[in-house]
Amino acid sequence: MGNNREYICFSKDLIGNGCFQKLTFVVIIYWSCFLISQVGGSIHEYQNESFIRRSNSFFFHGGSEGLYASKLHIDPDRKGSSSSEENHSNGKSFIRFESIIFRRTKESAEKKNEMQQKTGLVEAIIVDVKDREKIGGSYLHSSAICCTPDLSKDRSCKLGEVIIHQDPNNPNSPQRIQTFFEGKNEEASMVLQTVEINRTGMYYLYFMFCDPELTGMLISGRTVWRNPEGYLPGKMAPLMTYFGLMSLAYLVLGVVWFLWFVQYWKDIIQLHYHITAVVGLGMCEMALWYFEFANFNATGSRPMGITLWAVTFSAIKKTVSRLLLLVVSMGYGVVRPTLGGITFKVLLLGLTYFVFSEALGLVENLGNIDDLTGKARIFLVLPVSLLDACFIVWIFSALSQTLEKLQIRRSMAKFALYRKFTNSLAISVLLSIAWIGYELYFNAADPLSELWQRAWVIPAFWNLLAFVLLIVICILWAPSNNPTRYAYSEETGDDLEEEGISLTGTSVILAGESATKPERKERKVSTADLFGLVEELEEDKREYDMTRHIIRNKTSCTLALFPP
Repeated sequence: MGNNREYICFSKDLIGNGCFQKLTFVVIIYWSCFLISQVGGSIHEYQNESFIRRSNSFFFHGGSEGLYASKLHIDPDRKGSSSSEENHSNGKSFIRFESIIFRRTKESAEKKNEMQQKTGLVEAIIVDVKDREKIGGSYLHSSAICCTPDLSKDRSCKLGEVIIHQDPNNPNSPQRIQTFFEGKNEEASMVLQTVEINRTGMYYLYFMFCDPELTGMLISGRTVWRNPEGYLPGKMAPLMTYFGLMSLAYLVLGVVWFLWFVQYWKDIIQLHYHITAVVGLGMCEMALWYFEFANFNATGSRPMGITLWAVTFSAIKKTVSRLLLLVVSMGYGVVRPTLGGITFKVLLLGLTYFVFSEALGLVENLGNIDDLTGKARIFLVLPVSLLDACFIVWIFSALSQTLEKLQIRRSMAKFALYRKFTNSLAISVLLSIAWIGYELYFNAADPLSELWQRAWVIPAFWNLLAFVLLIVICILWAPSNNPTRYAYSEETGDDLEEEGISLTGTSVILAGESATKPERKERKVSTADLFGLVEELEEDKREYDMTRHIIRNKTSCTLALFPP
């Protein structure tokens, strides 16, 4: 039982804090992108990489991706020909080794006999994650990974090779490809060849050797991984279709919103322009990600231009969306005409979020799919998560104050609007918390990506939730021929009209001067000045009664002068 646990662990192994320093790190990541014309995708490149010791073996992780089974089979007679167009046609899934070179140290090469043909062995092991326990001596009740003299006596394995338990029903998994050093040569080149994948699974590639004299050896070259439908890794392939559908969804929403906008263009309020910007950014973001994935699928590489634009639009859209939720929650355009003194704080929070979100997106989408820089990612995930928490706390705090202000002013129509908005936000937060819990469970329960075919759902959910929340805002604040019902107004008649109170009759015409409505200034409501606000409301009521009395007297004078 202890040996099994050790082999599971082996499989898993195979398989300055200042603000200025952080900002410098983010800027370096961003500007370094302009020095790269394209980044690797399903093309895994190795540049003088070293090997890691594990048990009595040395290994280098060459990559891992989800691959679907080939729909067509590669001709074995042309297996080593990478120039054949038939080997690149659709329907084939493979791993191709290109320009793989192993370099051992000069000291290691000098110890060998120049007349000897095979003076060092390096093996490339391709294994489906489901067959990981077939690597090593667990089935022989041994903790060794490479064959030992004792095990070789039983003819269970060959001395100097990695122990692999071959299944008669599936002899090609795990698959090994051997490369030998000759004489005193310091370099050994791997034969150019393509390995076809005939079974769907999460595949891991390892380069391994057992001879301790090869310690210090380096590897360079690259491998190309391909699925039947293209170069997109299996866990990313469904996202291309998803982004295509989301682009169409944003396009439909944009057309509907544009028709609304044009129909009531005379009654548009400032908030509608912000909503339009978010819809447009979402449309561009989804379209860019679709084209980025389509190009990735066709070429196996990710051009820096498209990737950078997609990441940037995504960061801008996330930032603007959060700022839109925040300013709407503050009552911007509804209970207050401007943000006042907190404008700088809002913009500072948005700018900070954009910088870290942009840097995180670049780190996640640069380099190979499975070779993310873990420390850099964690360094950027934490501030993004903290900033998201700041947005959530500030949004609900602002909503609470806005609802309290509307309820005290008896603006029931606006109060009902914001109550619907608050309920929608609360539901989205609950769904987000539930999904975060599921995501944590998914990652904890699947450390080796055995459920890779469902992994695309996790990032897709967040885009879908943001889209649904945008639809809710578009419906609640849709343009109409009566925008003043929800828009901010300095006149008290705005609130009086909501309560069905009219100052003058439609048939009364005042001579000489028109009647005006008394102004009401915006008040900042809090628990401390609640009683002061009540007094001000009473004063407004007295002013209103006086105004109505004056209007009534003027109306009587008018009727007396100009009897019907």
